[in-house]
Amino acid sequence: MPRPRSDDKRAAIMSAATRIVAAQGLGAATAAIAKEAGVSNGSLFTYFDTKADLFNHLYLELKSDMGAAALGGLPDGAGPREQLLHMWTGWLRWAITQPDKRRALAQLQVSDEITTATHETASRAMAGVAVIMERGRENGPLKDAPLAFVITLANALAEATIDYALKDPENAETHGRSGFDALWRIFGG
Repeated sequence: MPRPRSDDKRAAIMSAATRIVAAQGLGAATAAIAKEAGVSNGSLFTYFDTKADLFNHLYLELKSDMGAAALGGLPDGAGPREQLLHMWTGWLRWAITQPDKRRALAQLQVSDEITTATHETASRAMAGVAVIMERGRENGPLKDAPLAFVITLANALAEATIDYALKDPENAETHGRSGFDALWRIFGG
């Protein structure tokens, strides 16, 4: 008879996987993740069928966490600029305050282990971000560009801003505003 699953153990595994992937990359052994989580390697596979299954679940959790941080408290009646600024600020705050999650997500984003279905589920989880991006660009030079391209541009600008803010934390807020001003100009604001 299989042992009952514990939400606390699953959370510990996910947290450990985040730290281990951030530090060691996608080649890290599941034994290292299990040890970090305080569970046996066999217990890890009670929660996830394979390492790839673990990585797909971790990817979805991290994308959902980032999306929630970007969209949390979004002002409903605000205009496109204010909503985009709110999203941008939440996104940067999440990445700067949770560097392990950011590093792990970056590795998982480009992993061949992440299935097309998982990428599609993550896209649906980030639908609110896409709506804000659409509204932000609707009258600008990128209005006819594929949304995936627009999101890639915004992501590249955000990553550059985050990297710079981490190198110069005393001026992180200023760098964040400058990054947003650049994004808004790209969007046609």
